[in-house]
Amino acid sequence: MKAVIFDVDGTLYEQSRLRRKMLYALLGYYALRPWRAQELLILSKFRAEREKRSGAVGPDLENAQYTWCAEKGGYSIPKIKRTVEQWIFRSPNRYLAQCVYPGTQTFFETLRQRGIKIGIYSDYAAHDKLVAMGLQADIVVSSTDPFIDRMKPNPEGLLYIAQQLEVAPEECLFIGDRQELDGVCAERANMPYRIVDKQPFAQFDFYHTLKNQLFPSTN
Repeated sequence: MKAVIFDVDGTLYEQSRLRRKMLYALLGYYALRPWRAQELLILSKFRAEREKRSGAVGPDLENAQYTWCAEKGGYSIPKIKRTVEQWIFRSPNRYLAQCVYPGTQTFFETLRQRGIKIGIYSDYAAHDKLVAMGLQADIVVSSTDPFIDRMKPNPEGLLYIAQQLEVAPEECLFIGDRQELDGVCAERANMPYRIVDKQPFAQFDFYHTLKNQLFPSTN
């Protein structure tokens, strides 16, 4: 193994915990601004339309994702972008450090100590999320980057990362949280992978256990 590539949402942090925190934040915000409650529908529609298009291929997925929402919900694209930027790409970052799975930072440190390269491949932009979690990677790629323009489970993003890290796909390990997206994506790239255990509380030992499996001599 020469590189480990991570998904982000639900893989590096507990997504359910973040969603609870964001629910309280949203309710508190819109309880004082009921005339803007339509923005909650925008967020729901934006996510729903993206989920429907797993495996979508560009061109220009970065802007297409807003067009999908506008066409289905009748919202203006500038309003969608402002709402999504605030509640999906910016506000959640303040809570991420509290939601990171135990052992994640230590696992990253162990990889670096062993000279193993670290990649990130997410369907959403992830640079700011990594900063918020205090994590660093050698390369960060999103499905909507113009040089990818393909959403999971299309394997192009994983293959691109392997190429940029100058390793073969079979020399990488991809870690994700959804078999139907991350697992299939890795299979199509001919890349070994692991899926975060979703059993109650099991994910809290995932990175501790994985580190011990991969590096038995590491305390």
